[in-house]
Amino acid sequence: MIGKISGRLDYRMGDHVLIEASGVGYIVHCSERTLAALPVEGSHVALYTEMVVREDLMQLYGFLTLAEKEWHRLLTSVQGVGAKAALAILGTLGPEGTSRAIALGDIAAVKAAQGIGPKIAARVVNELQDKAPAIMALGASGARRAMAAAPVVATPVADAPVIDTVIDEGPASDGLAQADALSALVNLGYAHGEAASAVAQASGEGGDAGALIKAALKLLAPKG
Repeated sequence: MIGKISGRLDYRMGDHVLIEASGVGYIVHCSERTLAALPVEGSHVALYTEMVVREDLMQLYGFLTLAEKEWHRLLTSVQGVGAKAALAILGTLGPEGTSRAIALGDIAAVKAAQGIGPKIAARVVNELQDKAPAIMALGASGARRAMAAAPVVATPVADAPVIDTVIDEGPASDGLAQADALSALVNLGYAHGEAASAVAQASGEGGDAGALIKAALKLLAPKG
């Protein structure tokens, strides 16, 4: 199984690229969003990959992040959603948008992808809603690692408002899980204060970032 390819971007077409790695050219199918994010031809690129094998076909699909790759895997586990349909959803919404739509039960957003009808969109949301928090945590963790690796540039910052809600400090792993959960909830569109409050309440039950997100979403759900 080929899980990642790093090499020179030889060319790109409407739905795929060719990456040359160690003298071998790999055709890798990508979403429109991923294709648009890749550098110019001749540049070095790295893509996480998933190999789809059928009786008459063997294709590689490429993703910029592990969260995008995992969403593609989960989407194709839904009956009626093939590899290209999963790419269409990710190309329309992106991994964060897919997390947001499925976590919040937004069937209309999923249906906006080309070739996805209302029945398939509803099936995607219903079957994957419980799995969304884990992928949201994966995406938040990846973003945190990227920020930690980036060089720090000191710039003057204006006085910022103080948020009263503070997430309790605990073991390092607990703190990272809470930070990832908070980041994921803010990306969903919740205000920082209410998201922090929900994570703080949910953290009393323990668990990893995915469990915290799931518990916090229940706390944030409209009461009716």
